[in-house]
Amino acid sequence: MKKLGFGLMRLPTLSDDVTNIDFEKLNKMVDVFMEKGFTYFDTAAPYHKGFSEIAFKNCVSSRYKREEYTVADKLSFFMIDKKEDMEGFFEKQLEKLGVDYIDYYLLHAMGRPSYKKATDFDAFSFVQKKKAEGKIKSVGFSFHDKAEFLDEMLTAHPEMEFVQLQINYLDWEDVNIESKKCLEICKKHNKPVIVMEPVKGGSLVNIPDEADELFKSLNKDASNASWAVRFAASCEGVFMVLSGMSNIEQLNDNISFMEDFKPLTKEEFDATQKVSQIIKESITVPCTNCKYCVDDCPKNIAIPDYFSAYNNLKRFGSKQVVVAKTYYNNISKEHGKASDCIACGKCEGHCPQHIEIRRHLQDVAAAFEKK
Repeated sequence: MKKLGFGLMRLPTLSDDVTNIDFEKLNKMVDVFMEKGFTYFDTAAPYHKGFSEIAFKNCVSSRYKREEYTVADKLSFFMIDKKEDMEGFFEKQLEKLGVDYIDYYLLHAMGRPSYKKATDFDAFSFVQKKKAEGKIKSVGFSFHDKAEFLDEMLTAHPEMEFVQLQINYLDWEDVNIESKKCLEICKKHNKPVIVMEPVKGGSLVNIPDEADELFKSLNKDASNASWAVRFAASCEGVFMVLSGMSNIEQLNDNISFMEDFKPLTKEEFDATQKVSQIIKESITVPCTNCKYCVDDCPKNIAIPDYFSAYNNLKRFGSKQVVVAKTYYNNISKEHGKASDCIACGKCEGHCPQHIEIRRHLQDVAAAFEKK
């Protein structure tokens, strides 16, 4: 397979409603993707509030032969209350996807809390059973925790065939994400790696001017996204890099450098590390807009949207203050304000970036709600 995978997490929509997917536009994107020889699609039940899997059926499985594509889906433990729910959850996924089997099936967002739940539910045996039935071709897990715990998991479960990791040049040496260290653990256990968040939810597209100029000095025609995706795809042991593409422009850009992929040179790698440092000095809240945090929020707070506005306010200062405050005010008319947070902590339990959400919401409220 070619190394670029279509992440069905940030699909084009016809309105602000994430369930209102633009199927006509997505069909065109899928057709171009397939025509260029790319075949890998990644989805999950929580994406687009359940409509990502439906979009896959409408735009891929109902339009292409089964042997022409591969699909990855996930067992999302935060959507399951008891062990007995796994069977129905899985069968519903097959139905929504419109397939008889899933090529790559992942235990979703593994970390210490979710691993305990997976163990209590005997989920590792469950997915092996489905594999024996021919309903899963390959079993693995996505991971959001420290490298030390990843080592423990792979030691306890050598039957896992691959791991999905968050790898990008900004998180490469990050003490919370530990991209590099986690990749090294996978090499130790001989597990191939799929990369998620190579562009960190778009954070590596709109970068500071100094960082942008550094990249342009090496290749004036390369997009900022291309640097991020190529960095991830250049890592030893990586066989697939997912990109959550929202429009045809992003798709065409990715295809332009992944159709005939060339790994980063040493000079290019060094440039990504310099850019990483520049970006870290400008980002206040490292949110990737994955929206895992919002589903269980009892106050319906638009956490990622508020963090985006807050980051822009901090990065651009007076140049962005009116726009950022207007954006915040518009969003807060239909959602809870940052100050409405009751500090229940549910959001932080879901956050793959380990962000101190409650603390940052206090900062957001102070910035946008003061008279």
